[in-house]
Amino acid sequence: MSDLDERGSTAPEAVAEGKVPGSRRPAASRETASRETSGAGEPAAEGNGPASRETAVDRKASTTRRGAGDPVKALMHRHRELCERAVDPLEIAAGLEAHGITERTAARFRHRDVFSLAEEMYARVSRDGDTPLPTTAAPPRVRVDRVFLTLLPGALCAAAVAALQLTRGQSRLFAGVAGALAVALALRAALRRGPLSRTGPDRPGPRPGAASGRTTPWTLWLVAYSLLGDGLLRNALAGGPDALPTGSPGGPWPLTATPVLALALACAPAAWTAHLLTVRARRRLASSRGLEDFAAAVRPLLLGTFALFLGALAGLLTLCSAALGEPAAYIQVLALGALLFLARLLITHGFTYAPAVVLAAAATAEAAALATVFASRLPGLGFLAVPVETLVTAGGAGSVPALACTAAALALLVHTVRKLTRASAHAPSEPAG
Repeated sequence: MSDLDERGSTAPEAVAEGKVPGSRRPAASRETASRETSGAGEPAAEGNGPASRETAVDRKASTTRRGAGDPVKALMHRHRELCERAVDPLEIAAGLEAHGITERTAARFRHRDVFSLAEEMYARVSRDGDTPLPTTAAPPRVRVDRVFLTLLPGALCAAAVAALQLTRGQSRLFAGVAGALAVALALRAALRRGPLSRTGPDRPGPRPGAASGRTTPWTLWLVAYSLLGDGLLRNALAGGPDALPTGSPGGPWPLTATPVLALALACAPAAWTAHLLTVRARRRLASSRGLEDFAAAVRPLLLGTFALFLGALAGLLTLCSAALGEPAAYIQVLALGALLFLARLLITHGFTYAPAVVLAAAATAEAAALATVFASRLPGLGFLAVPVETLVTAGGAGSVPALACTAAALALLVHTVRKLTRASAHAPSEPAG
């Protein structure tokens, strides 16, 4: 009986010192546990009684589980700012998803999915962190200056078109150059602030590891082609052009102002629908209980926003066509408007590579159509213009940009539905560490 008492009294001591087989811990672990215990401000156990020794063992074991043996705590330390400012588990899940953590990664943390891992991190942040949870962030509000900026490109473009209609000769050229410069500067200001801006306090930041891409040259080409391309293609197939464009409808190289005016006026509905998507998606982010639940709720919202913009663009195109007396070219303009709107939505949410690639592909297709027509004039290369001639004969000169922009818009729509239905696309960006 004395032997049993002796074993019972010395067992905790042996475990605490790491002398019992199967219970040894490296010296580094003991030193780490001691440092963490003293750093937490807990008094060291005093006395040689059994209760004191058991308390020391429990504290060391707990520290080990929450330290090197606690991978979730290490993950929380790596994403400390995300955990501290999160208002619900879904916001943490969105941030983890944005940093490339998948279901397979969550399984290594002994969780069935990313949301389950985020729930544990959210439940432990008030216990493991020192910063209190913030209040729910208010959705971005509409500001008068931003509304003015979204209306400015359309207003200046309408003024430039009116100036072209009222002037002749060299004055028309000056009016066209001044109007194009004014519209470009107004559009640049509208894209730098507000719902169509790429960055801001209420915008998500660039996705980690996402490649950047330049879209400005391709956008300028597509808009310029909608203004001059159809007339140039018709003249090229007829053997011209023999002179530079004068801006008059009956000139050798006529301008088509209706698409450009409608697209400039559509900057306002594009910004308003983008703002609507942001506000509704943030509400879904606060109320959803999982990543799949959020994706299922945002998908119809995204498609409805896209359809709303196309409806507004179609209405503006009808008005511009009636005012200028030019054909509306609905398919061509709606395809281009859809392509530019989807590209801008992706850019504002931090996805820049795919819009650049798709816009470049559409612009290259239009440029290739013109290049093959001019190259066919060389001896022995007449066959190069056959595809373009066949397409123009069947559907007119506008069928070339309509086909190129429709194919590009459909590809970008699929990509947009994949990317913008993720919670990470709508979660606020993490502060820079």
